[in-house]
Amino acid sequence: MDVHTDVNKSPEVRLPFDRPHPLRTPPELRRLIDRGPVHRVRTAVGHGAWLVTDHALVRALLDDARLGRSHPDPDNAARTGASALFGGPVGDPATEDADHARMRALLRPHFTPGRMRALRPRIAEITAGLLDGLARRDPPADLVTALALPLPVTVICELLGVPGADRDRFGAWARAAADVTDRARSEQGLADLFGYGRELVERKRSEPGDDVLSRLAATEGVSGDEAAMLAMSLLFAGYETTTAALGLGVLLLLDRPVHWRRLREAPDLAAPAVEEVLRAPARGSGGIPRYARTDLDIAGAHVRAGDLVLLDTGAANHDPAVFTDPDRFDPARREGAHLSFGHGARYCIGAPLARIELHEALTALVSRFPGMRLAVPAEDLPLDRDVLVTGLTSLPVTW
Repeated sequence: MDVHTDVNKSPEVRLPFDRPHPLRTPPELRRLIDRGPVHRVRTAVGHGAWLVTDHALVRALLDDARLGRSHPDPDNAARTGASALFGGPVGDPATEDADHARMRALLRPHFTPGRMRALRPRIAEITAGLLDGLARRDPPADLVTALALPLPVTVICELLGVPGADRDRFGAWARAAADVTDRARSEQGLADLFGYGRELVERKRSEPGDDVLSRLAATEGVSGDEAAMLAMSLLFAGYETTTAALGLGVLLLLDRPVHWRRLREAPDLAAPAVEEVLRAPARGSGGIPRYARTDLDIAGAHVRAGDLVLLDTGAANHDPAVFTDPDRFDPARREGAHLSFGHGARYCIGAPLARIELHEALTALVSRFPGMRLAVPAEDLPLDRDVLVTGLTSLPVTW
């Protein structure tokens, strides 16, 4: 197919793609990747959009000023889903870039690579404690509830200064906010998160600690609402993506036990293994939403101002032009640069933290449980498709 002439006439497909196996690229997504770089699709709520699957294009468009997260008519903009967080437009077109730059400037000092490296001993300590608890259980056990969920939650809550007694409440609110199927539930979860964040800011102002939220609350020019919004955004982003990556990463390693053994025998493979764990899952849910700020041409697709453009980083991470045999999981892979953390001005500020958490968790697991194996076939494991970041609902393992 000549995508430069036929893309605007190609038949639309519906998101999310059917995914019969949690570790395999959805067949329909693989067909689209092989067909061309840009495709007409309909989102889960039936709205038209452009899906970009090519690595070079996704990378360029992630940092293209002609695309943004806001929309001049948000009530009538195409939506990806019901989520109040990322289901539709965010921000004001007149101030979006300035608002984003301010947010980055406020958060960057707290998430430097040096600060994140200083957290490594504590992350290792938390991981060891969770694995101690796992070892005391009779197998089989669910690795999502034993490690993949509590590790990121504990780390981000300690970093921000969320009291331990409040973490269960936060988890329930965050899950509700992430719901892509129920708008009312998502809005209520988001409201609960923000309300809690506002209360916590006031506590930090009267009883500050050595944590990010205390420092934000004490920053000149930062209102209580702004500090609460920033903190709750970090709480949400700091656990959901890492939980999903950790669960799927362990599954990728256990699906072929040779990978588990190799990582245990050669710890120097941990760094490339983490990158491959971040690259390999192709979730097929549509990718990162952007709205066209002006008419533009994307590889022959005539995109009009206001159109929804989905930058599918998962598909880009499976582009055969960049990754040899892209649908194969190879923990020793050292080619290509995945786009799982985005690119450019919106590159994920928490990327160093996520990498450290994954590194510590995977290396500790293979060392502590060399004989770990799946307790059920991989193809029988359910994926949670009702939240923003598709991950495993459970991961039964034995040892």
